[in-house]
Amino acid sequence: MERLDILDSTLRDGSQGENISFSVNDKLNIARLLDGLGVAYIEAGNPASNPKDREFFEKAAGLSLRHARLVAFGSTRKPHAAAEEDEGLAALLAAGVETAAIFGKASAFHVERVLRTSREENLRMVEDSVRFLKARGLAVFFDAEHFFDGYRQDRDYAMAVLQTARRAGADCLVLCDTNGGTLPGEIRDTVQAVRAAVEGNLGIHCHNDAGCAEANTILAVQAGASQVQGTLLGFGERCGNANLSTLIPSLQLKLGYRCIPPENMAGLTRCVRAVGEAANVVPDNGMPYVGRSAFAHKGGMHIDGVMKVPASFEHIDPAAVGNSR
Repeated sequence: MERLDILDSTLRDGSQGENISFSVNDKLNIARLLDGLGVAYIEAGNPASNPKDREFFEKAAGLSLRHARLVAFGSTRKPHAAAEEDEGLAALLAAGVETAAIFGKASAFHVERVLRTSREENLRMVEDSVRFLKARGLAVFFDAEHFFDGYRQDRDYAMAVLQTARRAGADCLVLCDTNGGTLPGEIRDTVQAVRAAVEGNLGIHCHNDAGCAEANTILAVQAGASQVQGTLLGFGERCGNANLSTLIPSLQLKLGYRCIPPENMAGLTRCVRAVGEAANVVPDNGMPYVGRSAFAHKGGMHIDGVMKVPASFEHIDPAAVGNSR
């Protein structure tokens, strides 16, 4: 069974959703729940961005996690500055974690129009930042922000960003559909092309603005990605992130990948509802696998079929994910 590393970003990307606000205690409780589910990584916040995240990392030193590693999130150094003097990179080191995720622009359009720097300086920012963190003993995930848009517009430059991060020592190159508008066929073809050209681990980070985040993620995995990023309930900025409560059972129960320990799969529904309670979010009844209506049957032939043979109208046994008919 091929292993996938699940990175849950509920505490970071999920916190950017409308009406989502975590206290430090909320974040600590959610981290415990995610660790109990068995995800590999918990992206817990950006210590350079706000005091709450800095306090979380201070208190998280007391967590006894069994499965997950905490990840601190940040960005590459600022243009025309030294990595050794960058406050954001210093905050990642001060967070006291073993793993950092840093984002950098993989789109020439964003480099020139948003960062307002040169393509060459952006490549130096990526290389300097990864090398700085690696030299201090951290594992580094490089989030190639706007990668799919950048690849579509100027694939040579987008690939140069990846190659630069890999050369600097990045442990995983994460291809980000930051605007969430890329469709499944393009995701598959692009990841296949990257997989053929770049050695090492690839990750996938999809937003749901075109309603394709889970489909895009599955195709990216089948094309060669081995790290899957998302949030457990799918919430996040704008239309949300890839929903891990859908992806984990789809990938593990249907496609044969190992996302979490098999014995933990039956606790998925319970974990989703507990995280929802901690986040003050009521999970949608229609959520696949874990929603209260996911295995509800109302009328006529459906009831007759389910009473005779449950598999006639249920794609899995609801007990496999801890849900009920």
